[in-house]
Amino acid sequence: MSKKIKGSYLLNAVGVALVFALLTGLFAANAFGTSTTYIQGICTTACYTIIMVTSLNLVVGFMGEFSLGHAGFVSVGAYVSAIVSGALAGKGLSDLGLFLIALLVGGLAAGIMGVLVGIPALRLRGDYLAIVTMAFAEIIRVCFCNFSITGGGKTMSGILKLSTFPRVFWIMVVCVTIMYLFVRSKYGRTVQAIREDYIAASASGINVTYYKVMTFAISAFFAGIGGGIYAHYMTAMIPTNFNFNYSAELLSEVIIGGTGSLTGSIIGAAFLSALPELMREFSTYRMLAYSVVLVLVMLFRPGGIFGRWEFSLTRVLEKLTGRGTVKAKAEKGA
Repeated sequence: MSKKIKGSYLLNAVGVALVFALLTGLFAANAFGTSTTYIQGICTTACYTIIMVTSLNLVVGFMGEFSLGHAGFVSVGAYVSAIVSGALAGKGLSDLGLFLIALLVGGLAAGIMGVLVGIPALRLRGDYLAIVTMAFAEIIRVCFCNFSITGGGKTMSGILKLSTFPRVFWIMVVCVTIMYLFVRSKYGRTVQAIREDYIAASASGINVTYYKVMTFAISAFFAGIGGGIYAHYMTAMIPTNFNFNYSAELLSEVIIGGTGSLTGSIIGAAFLSALPELMREFSTYRMLAYSVVLVLVMLFRPGGIFGRWEFSLTRVLEKLTGRGTVKAKAEKGA
């Protein structure tokens, strides 16, 4: 790894730490008055939604496949992690240790489910894959409606409140960082090569099915992590929370932010997760607002707000200081 890349990573890490320090400082100082707790809740919701949306973008944006069943993996992670935390409560574990174990088990359960679904489903493409993944999500939802351990179709309540803003923020940072490193690795580049030309990649000797199933499983794993955070934040769930509309909502956030851009997923998830709260007085028109935003983005930015572009503090600083312009002119002159 070159010094430039290390410096870029360090600079972006400092930027993330400053954002966290700013938010926690505002919350600690009660800067928003009576709305401070409410806004902190919105930020927490945005953090776990970012994990779900960026994980879906691995499949839709970087692998180039259309999935409509992401809510199924989120629900697996949510219910499994809630069951695990309930079973381990009072066993001498700290709240943070219990939380992390529950999330990892929930994520692994969702990842295993991703492998089981991906092996047969990813041999299909396009609309056929979308239909299969949608059917999978509905099957999972119906199963949770009939399992007594998940409430038997009723509300599963009494889940431990373990999702605090600082924990969720840093878990989100770790998850997004791992997904970013995967995308930038040789495995991620191979997956993107498959997206660009499926036939050429296969003819080059790439095991297309293996890489697609691997990416699908990684996406499901992080969706399960997001679901586990959701469960331990809401402390009560019902299977209908994870219906087709939820999958469509996550997909719309990917599309608005930009398929193939993790930065876009972060912005899209943060914006659309906050939108319902900002429009609480007009909750009847929430889906209408989603539709209007989607139509506007498709008209003026068909590739999403960010397209496949990633935000970088290093690039911004280079432009502000003029170094990027000088470098571009030098390369052009060469």
